[in-house]
Amino acid sequence: EVDWFSLASILFLLLFAPLIVYYFIMSCDQYQCSLTDSLRDLLTGNKHLSDIWNKTPMLTYRAAGIYCLWVAFQVFLYVFVPDFCHKFLPGYVGGVQEGAVTPAGVVNKYEINGLQAWIITHVLWFANAYYFHFFSPTIIFDNWIPLLWCANILGYAVSTFAMIKGYFFPTNAKDCKFTGNFFYDYMMGIEFNPRIGKWFDFKLFFNGRPGIVAWTLINLSYAAKQQELYGQVTNSMILVNVLQGIYVLDFFWNEAWYLKTIDICHDHFGWYLGWGDCVWLPYLYTLQGLYLVYHPVQLGTANVVGVLMLGLIGYYIFRATNHQKDLFRRTDGNCRIWGKKAKDSECSSMCVDGTKYYSKLMTSGFWGWARHFNYTGDLLGSLSYCLACGFAHILPYFYIIYMTILLTHRCIRDEHRCSSKYGKDWKHYTAAVPYRLIPGVF
Repeated sequence: EVDWFSLASILFLLLFAPLIVYYFIMSCDQYQCSLTDSLRDLLTGNKHLSDIWNKTPMLTYRAAGIYCLWVAFQVFLYVFVPDFCHKFLPGYVGGVQEGAVTPAGVVNKYEINGLQAWIITHVLWFANAYYFHFFSPTIIFDNWIPLLWCANILGYAVSTFAMIKGYFFPTNAKDCKFTGNFFYDYMMGIEFNPRIGKWFDFKLFFNGRPGIVAWTLINLSYAAKQQELYGQVTNSMILVNVLQGIYVLDFFWNEAWYLKTIDICHDHFGWYLGWGDCVWLPYLYTLQGLYLVYHPVQLGTANVVGVLMLGLIGYYIFRATNHQKDLFRRTDGNCRIWGKKAKDSECSSMCVDGTKYYSKLMTSGFWGWARHFNYTGDLLGSLSYCLACGFAHILPYFYIIYMTILLTHRCIRDEHRCSSKYGKDWKHYTAAVPYRLIPGVF
């Protein structure tokens, strides 16, 4: 059943999330990234909403063509080009991999080739920028708002199609979830793993491509625009490109690991993922680079080193924490963490058929410091992107504010599920590891 708070939250997001994206992008385009000047104009009567809307660039045939080619190219790389990176990159896991067991007991297979798609895309991008010159490296920035309308069209189209598919021709009917509430089902999704054919998996494709592959291209386009406008690329822009580039590359290097995360293992595919990956991710996760086009910041040496170190420390914590968990799972707890035998708290759960299962929750290493210390590393990295932009405007800090809310909500959502699953054993585990994110604080 859908409680009133969940329904209110969903209606709020459906109504206001698209407006929030428009508000941020419009603020940069018309108000030099000020989030208050437009509100002041409206409140004082200097401008009406129609004035702001009329100055907003509309959808163009050029933007539609660019976007259709982009999505089609990513679909081609995803479906028709088997992974070859795992054949020559030591340690990389690619090719055909199995996902987690779904609630209906299905084990889906995936073609893991995101790193390959990222490499091919960026090789072609740099080849064009330095040799072929078919299009300007600033093409994304120059068409940024018309492309926003294209992304919205795709986001709503794929979300609506996924809902219709869930009702009438689901990939696996046993993995569908119907609440009876239209808005909840549209937002959170009906099908667990909607697919077309054997390999096109909606959830993996839209989570990883085209939004995350585009993330680094968008930042490169911002850097090219800075070069065009000011004759140089500032060190803050370089920092944002490098730190966010590390994050994106880490995602694709560990794409097989991503099959075991909350997005793939628990979330159904609806507007939350469909529209969110098409619009929210590429437009709001890249606000730092967009801000630096309008307000170039040249940091001092000490600040550059500080921001870089914060970002790298955050990344190290994020990756090392996840590595410890993966090692613990692979060895069923028979491993050493920080030179000592791994410790754990054993939990049991009951399946619907009456079968009892046992799980081990690690209490060693970073996982003994906090129950979601990987999120803590993620937040430190997110903060470093924002600090690279200085303190003149609040806009580039939206990312750390949003990520704090998102990851805190994930903590609570995940722990609610674990508490329901493990019962009193979960209380024993939380007594052993009392903090969620920040040891000694929260």
